[in-house]
Amino acid sequence: MWVPVLLHNFILWWDECEVNTAVNAANHRRMDSSGKPSTAQIVVLATSSALTAVFYSIYKSRATTVARLKEAKKVSIDQDLKNLLSETPGRCVPYAVIEGVVRSVKETLSSQFVDNCKGVIERLTLKEEKMVWNRTTHLWNNTEKIIHQRTNTVPFALGSHDDDIAATVRVIRPLDAAELDLETTYENFHPTVQSLSNVIGHFISGERPKGIHETEEMLRLEDSVTGVGELVLDNNLIKLQPPKQGFRYFLTRLDYESLLRKQGNSVRLWRILTVVFGIAACSTLLFILWKRYVHHRESKKERSMLEEFKEQQKKRMRELNVEESSVTPTSCTVCLSRERSCVFLDCGHVCACAQCYDALPAPKKCPICRATIDRVVPLYNS
Repeated sequence: MWVPVLLHNFILWWDECEVNTAVNAANHRRMDSSGKPSTAQIVVLATSSALTAVFYSIYKSRATTVARLKEAKKVSIDQDLKNLLSETPGRCVPYAVIEGVVRSVKETLSSQFVDNCKGVIERLTLKEEKMVWNRTTHLWNNTEKIIHQRTNTVPFALGSHDDDIAATVRVIRPLDAAELDLETTYENFHPTVQSLSNVIGHFISGERPKGIHETEEMLRLEDSVTGVGELVLDNNLIKLQPPKQGFRYFLTRLDYESLLRKQGNSVRLWRILTVVFGIAACSTLLFILWKRYVHHRESKKERSMLEEFKEQQKKRMRELNVEESSVTPTSCTVCLSRERSCVFLDCGHVCACAQCYDALPAPKKCPICRATIDRVVPLYNS
């Protein structure tokens, strides 16, 4: 007679403990029993953190460049330039902005394709253009590869826009300058001649040549140029050269305001990328920490409920005069007398005998996790 009584009290106790909360926690733990972050979460966190660090480094570098550009001293090319540098400590301006037109020093470079086109820097480039088959997207993608590039330069200087002013500034190591945008004076595309055998071979190899793109770029005489660097007076020769202390050297056909605006736009771009990937990294980290906290909280709650269940079970055993030593680890958790003989699915718990399962009220639920029992599989101990 004591078995139905124990079963009734057992069910009442679980109902009083708000079993539905425990069921949700059990279902959650079955999906992620360890509470540890998944491989995908670790990859997202590591990638977003690394990209945030890289983008932030670039952002700080660009922001520093813009700040130094704003602080650079603007110098005009005039007759008083030598006197200005002579009175400056060290006879130099560490970071100066100077605008002028390109003047030849001795010789000039002539365009190989355009008549009467002379300059001081010439860059010849040959690019191979081809289509490459992407096995992931199953699409043909355009790619370019530089197969040859040659840059020629001759000494040149920057002069005043006023032809009456003879003062000039010699430009030193112009190829070291950033933003060296040359004017395209000639370009031509030479398509690849295709035959039937070549087409078949290209489809097999996954590469389909399109042709050779030939370009000529020049910094021409009389072009307006803005130079930013160290301005030095050396034996009556005024030089613009790469600055020291890690400052960037600029030589561009843009004016000063346009150069500053372009660099500022670059800073905003890298700042946005830093913020976006920083938010992604922080969100992923917070999600992982939250999952760990939820797992820890639910585990603690489950342990507390199991301890309470054990205490209630011992109390019932004392009320029913059942010896604890007579209960084996494989005994049914409901009647405590018969062996466990069935597996509850989908939760997978083995905790009851067939008789106690039959005595469970409908809808039948697992006595351990209170999950609905969809089907029962007999347990055979060999």
